Amino acid sequence: GFFYPPTLLDHVTPDMAAFREETFGPVASVTRVRGAEQAIELANRTEYGLGAALWTSDLDRARRLVPLLDAGAVFVNGMVASDPRLPFGGIKKSGYGRELGSYGIREFVNVKTVWFGPAVTV
Repeated sequence: GFFYPPTLLDHVTPDMAAFREETFGPVASVTRVRGAEQAIELANRTEYGLGAALWTSDLDRARRLVPLLDAGAVFVNGMVASDPRLPFGGIKKSGYGRELGSYGIREFVNVKTVWFGPAVTV
C-alpha cells in the first residue's frame, strides 16, 4: 500500500509551496517568527483558512489572539478536536459555510416565508 511517514518541514519561508498551499496528511510546516504579531500577520496572509492552532501556557493571551486569526476554526493547545455539536468549516479558499452543529444543519434546509394579508371581502 501507500504510506507517507510523518514529516516535519523546518525553516519554511513564505515563498515556499509548503507555506502558501493547503497541505494535508502527516506534514507540519514550521516557520520561525519574531513574535505573535508577525505570526498572525503571516498566518492571515494565506489564501486559505480552514484551521489555525495556538500553543501557549497563557490562556488569557490565547483569548486575545484567537479573534485575530482568519480561520474557520482555531484550536488552542490541541489539534482538530471534532464534535458533531460544533460547526466546522473554512473561510477564504478553504470553503464557505459550515457542517455539523446547529449552523451546519442550516446548509441542508430550505426555509419558506409565507405571509397572509387581511382577508378580502367582495
